[in-house]
Amino acid sequence: MAKDIEVAGQGGFPAKDYHDPPPAPLVDAEELTKWSFYRAIIAEFIATLLFLYITVLTVIGYKSQTDPTKGGDDCGGVGILGIAWAFGGMIFVLVYCTAGISGGHINPAVTFGLFLARKVSLVRAVLYMVAQCLGAICGVGLVKAFQKAYFVKYGGGANELAAGYSKGTGLAAEIIGTFVLVYTVFSATDPKRNARDSHVPVLAPLPIGFAVFMVHLATIPITGTGINPARSFGAGISKWIRPGTTKKIPPPPPPPPPFSLN
Repeated sequence: MAKDIEVAGQGGFPAKDYHDPPPAPLVDAEELTKWSFYRAIIAEFIATLLFLYITVLTVIGYKSQTDPTKGGDDCGGVGILGIAWAFGGMIFVLVYCTAGISGGHINPAVTFGLFLARKVSLVRAVLYMVAQCLGAICGVGLVKAFQKAYFVKYGGGANELAAGYSKGTGLAAEIIGTFVLVYTVFSATDPKRNARDSHVPVLAPLPIGFAVFMVHLATIPITGTGINPARSFGAGISKWIRPGTTKKIPPPPPPPPPFSLN
């Protein structure tokens, strides 16, 4: 910060043309008395619900259109590119809509990163993550309610490690993909960038949505992309409790034919 002031002073510009918000307290009990806090939690719940509803429907629709047992082919449906656009486009829309209410996290990984950076308090971070996970479950639940047969047949859009990849490779892909997303979030919302690049219109939801799009293009063929823990949790829970997963008791064998001396 001192370097910024010194360089700016030598150039004849104002010493500081941006505002660094103070670090958020670890525990801020005063937030619990404000309606804006609960409104933000509701916004995170609804945004994650809509995010899972649209994206899981897209995944299931793609699998249905490419199902060879139904006459589909690999070139049918929206493809991996379309799925990546669905995830990136929904993040762009939802972050744009909720940024002024809750900050537009819609991802426990983003919330946890902002908590470590002291951008949000522990109370807000925990309740945000709970709301995001509950919203994800409800969003996938809506998909299951509307398209139960397709949901069960095609795995409910849950993440799965593709054949030919080890668990270590899948873990590394998820770590790198999540880093790209969180890094983009911090860069797009940096107050210094908004001040120094004020001549360039920077819309924060746009680079964040593109980051989600690019990461999905790279990691869908490996893990199905689980850089959003709420998305993986919601789809995984719904897949685990879907009907047909319990072990069926085989029918008893037919009785032997009657004994005959002939």
